[in-house]
Amino acid sequence: METIGTDTGEPLPAGAPPVARQRRRLALSGVRGHVAKGRDFTRRALLDWGWDGTETSEDALLLVSELLTNASLHAGGCTELALTGGEFLRVEVFDGSTTPPRRQPAPRPGLPGGHGLYIVERVSDRWGTRTHEDGKAVWAEIEAARLTSGRATGR
Repeated sequence: METIGTDTGEPLPAGAPPVARQRRRLALSGVRGHVAKGRDFTRRALLDWGWDGTETSEDALLLVSELLTNASLHAGGCTELALTGGEFLRVEVFDGSTTPPRRQPAPRPGLPGGHGLYIVERVSDRWGTRTHEDGKAVWAEIEAARLTSGRATGR
């Protein structure tokens, strides 16, 4: 699939980073199966932006899953997923709570729960939160250079 520049309408060269600051949003308030829908939405954006087929693109999908799951389990549900492309991929998950996420003191290996923010820290280059009038956004970023290098094989 060819990516088209929004300013010129011309195709971008293969492997070029996405249009600077291109943003995609997916409303998730009241949506069933929001983690799967969020992953599919992210997978499509990564494909459109030329960031698919790398180990790091798989990390980006894991990151989306963890942030959406955490919002569901600990913040009363997610309202929106936003992806921003450019020099980095920024993933933002919006929810209706102003309570910041916090890591479990010591998740136990082999047992479910308590690993989400450790995974977010491990696969992203940086992450954080910001509050807003209706709740908060938990965001994480992955540098574009990581998404374009190390093409996976056999896909």
